[in-house]
Amino acid sequence: MTSTGTRPSGERKQVLQKRIRLIVAVTIAYNLIEAIVAIGAGMAASSGALIGFGLDSTIEVLSAAAVAWQFTRTDPERWEKGTLRIIALAFFALAAYVATNSVLSLTGMLEAEHSTVGIVLTALSVVIMPFLSLAERRTGRELGSATAVADSKQTLICTYLSATVLIGLLLNSLFGWWWADPLAALVIVGFALREGIEAWKGDACATSVGMLLEDDPHPLPDQRRHR
Repeated sequence: MTSTGTRPSGERKQVLQKRIRLIVAVTIAYNLIEAIVAIGAGMAASSGALIGFGLDSTIEVLSAAAVAWQFTRTDPERWEKGTLRIIALAFFALAAYVATNSVLSLTGMLEAEHSTVGIVLTALSVVIMPFLSLAERRTGRELGSATAVADSKQTLICTYLSATVLIGLLLNSLFGWWWADPLAALVIVGFALREGIEAWKGDACATSVGMLLEDDPHPLPDQRRHR
């Protein structure tokens, strides 16, 4: 939203919608490349963590693609609820993947082996993805779009996941601590489930972002009503 508390003008609204389309296009392109590289590196190193990380990137592509489709419509607001449901399902799929991968790792059925390519890839994701998340979140908040904000949270959670995979790969390579990655990743499951439930209910703006940005001076309409 704008600093005056009113919705953006028609011209500004079009600019913001174009910006969101650009951001999600970059997100989709990056995650497609990330998925291909991660799955390839994971197969080469027999690393379940990296293969799973690549599959997670495909989930992020689904979420971003849903938002991209919404903002190609002449009336994006009309498709807000349906798109939020798709994003919620992406969160649930992400939680299921992380939980399954973590349990398999902890029981010794999967092991995150050393992979230089995997370490470099996850390190790049930790640097790049927060900027994409922040740009989409700010644009979505100014536009008043719950789907853009929810998708930015999906990207942010994938950043956390990238960090846990990176830490797991490093600790395993340096110290042989194979259990570090699955334990850290299990924390992500709780966040993903919470965000999925809130997106399904349509609370992605009012609750999720509000919890992270309590001091934001430009709350969305739903946040102001709840205060």
